[in-house]
Amino acid sequence: MQFIRSENLVPNMRLAKPIYNKSGVLLYERDSKITPSIIKSISNFGLIGIYVLEPAEPLPPITEEDLEFEKNQTIFVFTYKEILDNLKKGKIPGKLNSLVELVIKEYGTLNHPINFIQNMRAPDDYVYKHGVSVAILCALITKYLKLDYRHQKNLVTAAFLTNLGYLFIPDNISKKGTWLSESDKDSIQLAMEKGLSTLKQKDKLLVLPPDSIDLVEYYVLSTSKNKNAPRPSKMIEHLSNILRAANTFDQLTAMNINHSPLSDITAMKFLYTEQKKYSKKVIDALSKVIHIMPRGASIDLTTGDSAIVIDENSDNFMKPIILRLIDNKIYDLSDPKTYRYIQIYDTMKTMDNRIRIDNDTLKQFHSDPLLISTLNKFKRSS
Repeated sequence: MQFIRSENLVPNMRLAKPIYNKSGVLLYERDSKITPSIIKSISNFGLIGIYVLEPAEPLPPITEEDLEFEKNQTIFVFTYKEILDNLKKGKIPGKLNSLVELVIKEYGTLNHPINFIQNMRAPDDYVYKHGVSVAILCALITKYLKLDYRHQKNLVTAAFLTNLGYLFIPDNISKKGTWLSESDKDSIQLAMEKGLSTLKQKDKLLVLPPDSIDLVEYYVLSTSKNKNAPRPSKMIEHLSNILRAANTFDQLTAMNINHSPLSDITAMKFLYTEQKKYSKKVIDALSKVIHIMPRGASIDLTTGDSAIVIDENSDNFMKPIILRLIDNKIYDLSDPKTYRYIQIYDTMKTMDNRIRIDNDTLKQFHSDPLLISTLNKFKRSS
């Protein structure tokens, strides 16, 4: 699978991912051969590019939930782009509240973790895809933390609105990626404050949840060198902690044209080490709402060899049950004796941020009665 920019597409390439219109209607199935009309449609949609399959590459497996997630992403991004662009122009967007409610309905009510899939991003669409991902993460975390609907709505609204400032960042800075000077960072902060000022001017006309602008203001000004953030209530501070963690996690792990992303596990390790900046309670919640170390994930071990996760550990994603490839044996990393000498170093993913092995392929590891008996033994002992 490879990412091809729209201007470089040629007929007879095969789609690796489905293409939807802004209403979520499926236009082109996966594995469809690209035609001149498809190339024209992709250009008209304003897509930076798409994933295509290698000439001899089989169609990779995907679950119905993952397909639904990608469909929702498309709908959300189209709507969100319209909202932000209107705000920047000084217009009042009419779809913000309905978008917030839709995100909460889809992801603020789930009782299980999801595969958090991110699309390739470029400077032209980064802000919109980033804002949608952060809003989804915030909805998932608030559900896990059992916050009521009012607080969910405040936070998801703020997750969308804080990104307005990114549209005011000069192009020469936004295209730099991660290599930013102190002057660049100061320019970004000024842009974020300009976005905040724009929102405050339209506050009454936007008909927003009561505390959403206060949350945006505290979040934006808490990193300012020249302005003091208002003293927050405990809830505003808590919601800001969620927003900050979701924002950083998505920035670190997003597939980006400008730079390679960190793996989910490396990003989580970073968040846990920055205890003064990120709430451990929030990071723990984040680890529970998305699959960090899912079944089928290919992993590198600290011993220098590789393994496959065959059973997640819902209590500690760093300690799943694995099948070590060097000796074809099962190891339970939650066992202190095992964990002392075998630990996970990092995960390996495909370029569209998926795990390498799917559940159907993984089933072969359960066909051996001895393997099943051993796995059950590990589960009973733990």
